[in-house]
Amino acid sequence: MAKIMLVEDDNNLREIYGARLQAEGHEIVAAKDGEEALSLAVKERPELIISDVMMPRISGFDMLDILRNAPETKDTKVIMMTALSQAEDKARADKLGADRYLVKSQVTLEDVAKVVRDVLNGDKNAGETKLEDITAASTPPQAEPVSLPVTPLPVPVPPANLPVSVPEPPVVATTIVTPPSSDDPVATPVNPATATDVPTPAPADAQPPIDQDSVAAVTAAPEITPLKSPELAAAEALLSTP
Repeated sequence: MAKIMLVEDDNNLREIYGARLQAEGHEIVAAKDGEEALSLAVKERPELIISDVMMPRISGFDMLDILRNAPETKDTKVIMMTALSQAEDKARADKLGADRYLVKSQVTLEDVAKVVRDVLNGDKNAGETKLEDITAASTPPQAEPVSLPVTPLPVPVPPANLPVSVPEPPVVATTIVTPPSSDDPVATPVNPATATDVPTPAPADAQPPIDQDSVAAVTAAPEITPLKSPELAAAEALLSTP
């Protein structure tokens, strides 16, 4: 069987692919990036290189370009196996000289084993991912526009000579309230619960009653002769003399 170099930065994928190819009887040489793959390719001289594209240090595309320009590896078969499904990535791999371009999400382990057998046997086109297949897989289908029939709605037409009645304005009743005159007496409401006997005030010109006993006492009182000083008595005597 052939010596195959597997270039993959994912350890799990590298082990899975390596175990499947070893089951086919191939000798596996593993590399984790493009830089390591270039040194091993010159040293090991594998018949086939299966390489990822997106890797640290040196990508798969750059590694393929260097391999095709080096005299020791220019005829080495190379299968690019990547997650890139764009048509331009496939076109770039073909331009750089890849023998096959596989999209990881579109192939199984059995598909990879079959493609390896075809490439080693010289059948370059067997199992190849077509450019139109990649374009169709990466382009979502477009929904066709759906045209719905448009049914015009009937427009109601009023009958001719239809009498038009104009509603009369409503009659509003108006109540005229006459304010009370200033001459009208204003009655103060009295609460029966709190009403008490209030004495009627006497008129302003009424005289108080005369106490007859007080008048008699004043009349019966003796006359009081005022005291005169000697000077006043002499003056009165002088004035009374003719």
